[in-house]
Amino acid sequence: MSDWTNQLPQAARDYIGGRRLDEVECIVSDIAGVARGKAMPASKFARQTSFFLPNSIFLQTITGEWADNPTGAFTEPDMILYPDFTTATAAPWTADITLQVIHDAMNQSGEPVATAPRNVLKRIVQLYNDRGWQPIVAPEMEFFLVARNIDPNMPVMPPMGRSGRRAAGRQAYSMSAVDEYGKVIDDIYDFAELQGFEIDGILQEGGAGQVEINLAHGDPVRLADEIFFFKRLIREAALRHDCFATFMAKPIEGEPGSAMHIHHSVTDIATGRNIFSDAKGQETDQFLHFIAGMQTHLPGAVALLAPYVNSYRRYVPDFAAPINLEWGRDNRTTGLRVPISGPEARRLENRLAGMDCNPYLGIAASLACGYLGLIEGQTPRPECIGDAYMNETDLPYNLADALDLLDEDAALREVLGTEFCQLYDSVKRNEYKEFQQVISPWEREHLLLNV
Repeated sequence: MSDWTNQLPQAARDYIGGRRLDEVECIVSDIAGVARGKAMPASKFARQTSFFLPNSIFLQTITGEWADNPTGAFTEPDMILYPDFTTATAAPWTADITLQVIHDAMNQSGEPVATAPRNVLKRIVQLYNDRGWQPIVAPEMEFFLVARNIDPNMPVMPPMGRSGRRAAGRQAYSMSAVDEYGKVIDDIYDFAELQGFEIDGILQEGGAGQVEINLAHGDPVRLADEIFFFKRLIREAALRHDCFATFMAKPIEGEPGSAMHIHHSVTDIATGRNIFSDAKGQETDQFLHFIAGMQTHLPGAVALLAPYVNSYRRYVPDFAAPINLEWGRDNRTTGLRVPISGPEARRLENRLAGMDCNPYLGIAASLACGYLGLIEGQTPRPECIGDAYMNETDLPYNLADALDLLDEDAALREVLGTEFCQLYDSVKRNEYKEFQQVISPWEREHLLLNV
């Protein structure tokens, strides 16, 4: 093996084994979380130390259109991409021996590209590190396995299970329900093992064909990388068995939506101590400040946690999704939940993020709110003891309102980076404008002949 392959993680080296490496995919995440980049023969990859892509990939919308460049002319200068070999992982579904490598995006002056989602998350983590803190996250991934849908005009349907019947909803935690599509789950496990990823658990969620995967807690950038990879491997596993995997926030009418719940804790770098617990194991003021930061700044961050028009269909009462920013201990009706734990594992669960969010941006936005809370030192509202669905909503009703709230939160924009926020606003307002031009079946059904 060449010198660069000696830098690979053990799982990647084990995957190659004694075989010839055929191809390397040089990738970065765009604003939507789509992998963009280049695939090349491994022999060519070995001869280069950097690669080039135009920075305009961050202006591309989910529909493939191009948003206006908020900083000026659309000149598309090249970024310089440097491989982060710690991210190298197999692409085990390919016919040949292929590795995927996430790259760091730098401008031609050698500075991190401010609009690259992975750099946005690194920026937030560095703000914590500068204060002597290390943020820890543990994400949960929810998604649906659905029947192949090749006509966008047709509703999404649950997949056919091994019994010959379509997957049924309201079967949360049912082992039999998971077994209905056990071959897909088996491939997910196999792909994850070959890629060196640790799965904490897989379970059936409340929706028809809805699955949840829990990941072990750890460094935010590493876990965002894993979710970025996981979305692709799950889609590939589903396609092997004649179904689709979707990470839409609300793909099926009448079923729950899919969330990316994010558990947060913060440790002191010098001591390794969880700053949310004191020497006696009690909650610290910093824990309450972190919650207050979430309550204060999450309204502005929702545009990143719920990035599409479909995302806001998830925020409805009694469908396992929050409608406000109440907080409570072991209370799943609240947007901010304190799970049962020992003092060393005390954490806050942010239940707002949808699985449709870019994992880098979703985690970055959530961490940014907590960071501002620690800096501002505010006190949260009183704990919600009962059903939070009985309280008023704190959340925007649509993407346009969410973008307005982000625009109004100067502190959050400064932490995330003004240049990034301007670009994100341009991309998302372009998407919203395109959506507003579509006439829906509801409008044709109820308005065509009745108004």
